[in-house]
Amino acid sequence: MKTLRLILFALLLVGLAPAATVKTDLNRERLDTLFERLKDTVFPFEAAAIEGLIWNIWTHRGVTVIDQNMTLGILTMNEEKLKSSLSHFDKVVRLDPNFAEGWNKRATVYYMMGDFDASVADIQKTLTLEPRHFGALSGLGLIYDALDKPAAAVKVWQKALEINPHMQSIRHRIEEIQAEEKGKGI
Repeated sequence: MKTLRLILFALLLVGLAPAATVKTDLNRERLDTLFERLKDTVFPFEAAAIEGLIWNIWTHRGVTVIDQNMTLGILTMNEEKLKSSLSHFDKVVRLDPNFAEGWNKRATVYYMMGDFDASVADIQKTLTLEPRHFGALSGLGLIYDALDKPAAAVKVWQKALEINPHMQSIRHRIEEIQAEEKGKGI
């Protein structure tokens, strides 16, 4: 019975592959347009709406088992049930190793657990799959900041701001670091 379920599951995934590819291509086009709009807008409310659309595309794969695990992973992460969350995101990256947001969410859980090495590895995978992932860049900056590597943090955050200039908390943290460095005479 277990073998039959595995075969049916494999057939389901194979059957979804062409549709997932078409959806991925459409999402790429939508993301290209959204990133252009994000750079061009000067209105904070519009930037927030565009960010929300980007995150929505990033978070939903269009494959039921993956989307369910993403949702459960996010819910358990928000409840700080990190082992459970990690298990869900492990399933996501195992089922679809080309799903950048699966890697990013798992990187976030690793960060929350204090495993910066694992987090950085997953962030690097995220950025390989989606170089414009301003959330992953922001997370990498947080790790560098926590490790007292302010120059590295600033460099990564500046790259994030080139992609999404509306990340005010990052902009403020860069200003704080630069003021601290200036105060030290560096």
